[in-house]
Amino acid sequence: MRVLHVITGLGAGGAEQQLRLLLRRLPVRCDVVTLTNPGAVAEGLRADGVHVTHLGMRGNRDLGALPRLTRLIRHGQYDLVHTHLYRACVYGRLAARLAGVRTTVATEHSLGTAEIEGRPLTRPTRALYLGSERIGSATVAVSETVARRLRDWGVPAGRIHVVPNGIDAAHFRYDPKARLAVRARLGIAPDTFVVGGVGRLVPGKRFDALVRAVAALPGVQLVLAGDGPERTALAALAARLGVADRVRLLGECAGDADAQGPSHAPTVPQLLSAVDVFVSASREEAFGLAVVEALAAGLPVLHGPCPAIDDLPAHQSPGALRCDGTPEQLTAALRRQLAAGQRRQPPPAAVGHYDITRSGELLMEVYAGALARSADRYPADHPHPTPTERARP
Repeated sequence: MRVLHVITGLGAGGAEQQLRLLLRRLPVRCDVVTLTNPGAVAEGLRADGVHVTHLGMRGNRDLGALPRLTRLIRHGQYDLVHTHLYRACVYGRLAARLAGVRTTVATEHSLGTAEIEGRPLTRPTRALYLGSERIGSATVAVSETVARRLRDWGVPAGRIHVVPNGIDAAHFRYDPKARLAVRARLGIAPDTFVVGGVGRLVPGKRFDALVRAVAALPGVQLVLAGDGPERTALAALAARLGVADRVRLLGECAGDADAQGPSHAPTVPQLLSAVDVFVSASREEAFGLAVVEALAAGLPVLHGPCPAIDDLPAHQSPGALRCDGTPEQLTAALRRQLAAGQRRQPPPAAVGHYDITRSGELLMEVYAGALARSADRYPADHPHPTPTERARP
């Protein structure tokens, strides 16, 4: 089987990192096309031996990308096209159909109740999403919460398959040597209480509330891994609050334990070994991968809405505490953690539930089912849909 993965970009985001992890586990030949931004994950995929093509799309309305992508799919003679993220799902499904590929699967990574990939869910956005979804074979939701949102949107339940995000838990195992090395590199004393956060620096992550909470706790330091449009504003906020020396914005950090990030920045697994508590104050999440990674490192976690935790029984993640993400509540919760001292625990059951190998196996089941349905619809003696068939929902 030959599979082409089409993704909007290959920066250091969660969907991009998840794609790389999955491709290491899928027992099929996979190529990747990125519509834009062949960033750090593209380099990592190439290092893994995956062929990556940059389509050079100039924006959402660069319609010239459609025939280019169609030709690439047709030339590759792929059995299945798998799309990731909104723009890639819209263009990729249509290009696959025009190229005569009968089976397309799309993963919905970032659907919220009011936003998709951090953008407001307008009526035209929703209409275009649903229109393109109808020409696909199956839609993968990364959590039960996202599956419910898709059903509420009107996507037929029979087309939705839950394949949760996954991690390689061994990469996030607590490492006391990494703890000392990272703190020494960042100039943080071994006994300082350090709060950690990971994610794109955008308003929805509410890192500003976390900066305010840490500012109210003398001596506590905050380390954030990630980059984005809010970086300048967060640095300015820390300066106004007089805690610029206690808030460290590391920029993008490699998520792979085997990766070599910038010389000044630890990897995410190393960072999680260096901090004492992890906070995810997001207004909304489609999954919450960083929370699972923190639990794999044995950290206590304070979190807002997080389907990865909320969709499971509470006893499977005893180290995770729900909080509403206001500065006042975060301050109070962090003060309790500070009083309790560092208490690393073995990874809870939730971490095992989100094993990346299991996610790969579930995805292969989705592929097999989608290919079988396509074979029933288009028999072997009629391998490609006619233009009339292409127009069918």
